[in-house]
Amino acid sequence: MDPHDYWTALRRRWITILALGVVGGGAAYGYATTLAPSYRSTSSVFVSTTQGETTTELVQGSTFSQNLVRSYGRLATTPAVLEPVIARLGLDTTPTALARAITVDTPLDTVIIDVSVTDASPEEAARLSDAVSDSLADVAGELAPASASGAPSISLTTVAEAQVPRAPIAPNTRLIALTGLLAGLAAGVLYALGRQLLDTRIRTERDVERVTDAAVIGQVQRRDRATGITLLAAPRGAAAEGYRRIRANLEFADVDAPIRSLAVTSALPGEGKTTTAVNLALALAEHSSRVLLVDADLRRPTVAAITGLEGAVGLTTVLVGGATLDDAVQEWAGGVHVLPAGAVPPNPNQLLGSAAMAALMDDLRGRYEFIVLDTPPILPAADALTLAHLTDGALVVTRVRATRRAQLAEAVDALDAVHARTLGVVLTRVAPTRHSSYYGPDAETGTEDLVPVAPAAAVATDASRGVPLAPVVSAQSATARASGTDATEGAPATRAGGSRTRAR
Repeated sequence: MDPHDYWTALRRRWITILALGVVGGGAAYGYATTLAPSYRSTSSVFVSTTQGETTTELVQGSTFSQNLVRSYGRLATTPAVLEPVIARLGLDTTPTALARAITVDTPLDTVIIDVSVTDASPEEAARLSDAVSDSLADVAGELAPASASGAPSISLTTVAEAQVPRAPIAPNTRLIALTGLLAGLAAGVLYALGRQLLDTRIRTERDVERVTDAAVIGQVQRRDRATGITLLAAPRGAAAEGYRRIRANLEFADVDAPIRSLAVTSALPGEGKTTTAVNLALALAEHSSRVLLVDADLRRPTVAAITGLEGAVGLTTVLVGGATLDDAVQEWAGGVHVLPAGAVPPNPNQLLGSAAMAALMDDLRGRYEFIVLDTPPILPAADALTLAHLTDGALVVTRVRATRRAQLAEAVDALDAVHARTLGVVLTRVAPTRHSSYYGPDAETGTEDLVPVAPAAAVATDASRGVPLAPVVSAQSATARASGTDATEGAPATRAGGSRTRAR
């Protein structure tokens, strides 16, 4: 992960990070309110020597006192000092337990001992601090060496009695709540980065660049709660412009060898390859009158259902010699010609890899300017690898937030392994951006003008044989009667009343 990935992870899940921070702060505040308050009271004791008349003796006595201060500080928490305190105050505790509530501080280069006692009662804290100071003075006097007069050579004098504290020192609610808030935010950041690291789904072009050298030649925005084929139902919407951008990129991909045929495939089912093939054919038909859409997915054919055409006679029928190409091809909305899949064969891979299929593709190149093949996904079946060699290349469709990087890499590697050309990657179901509002509020409602095509009652005539052909379906008729899904392929659609060209 690079810095951009870290920033993306934090930006994408900032709500979760903030929520965990609030939860952590709230939990810490709740915990702080359950803690009993504690009060601390401090008394100070001055250590001095009782011997010395000359200046030298006084200095030596002062040095002697400073050396003993740290020892007296340790003495304050011993049973020798605390047992008299317990007996004098009638406490129900032990010297060890009482010592845990006592803190002794001996400031550097001084002869002062600060005795602090922490207790749940402010009055009791002050009373215990004074009692410990008094007991320490008594025990220190007993332990100090006697002077010539028999008096102790060291004396401890209380110079500051303990005061009853007004405010508790614990719990520090603000500090605990702040700590919980920071801990929650840290947990949120770790969660966001962990998800970013472990989530291998394709989300952006950068994810595609990590696994393949194939360029992203188009992105199609999702159409939530929208029905109908995009180029017919919403030709001025953001999704329609995405298909037109794919068309433009394909037209100018190679000026010396223009792309005239392509296989539209994906790594796995449900990524929108059929929808992309149908809409791409319509987008190509806006610049050309000779576009053929072939349903070459002989395992799960869906083009006929999406376009509303008759699918009993199609590609398989032509390949086995059951019908001619003129019999099987049907004209559809927008001037697009469609060759359905026909009956599902028991051996689709052998049929698509046969000499008859290669001859058919040569015949189609002479008849049409663009040929778009809807092929099976690459990982479940090898049909697309065969068809990629019969076309100018393969277009790999990838659904964002669904396809894994490893799956896309495996699909592209499979094409490379058979030396097939990968034209590029198309991302589908991309989240709308703020620029989508440019297309207007009616762009996704289907109320705008449709692509102009021939009238519904128009009848063409076969000049060579003088036989009238089937009526051409208009875009308005197809929109009114055809229904498909823009997000996933294979969804059922109402038939649009298209008819099959039939020679008599």
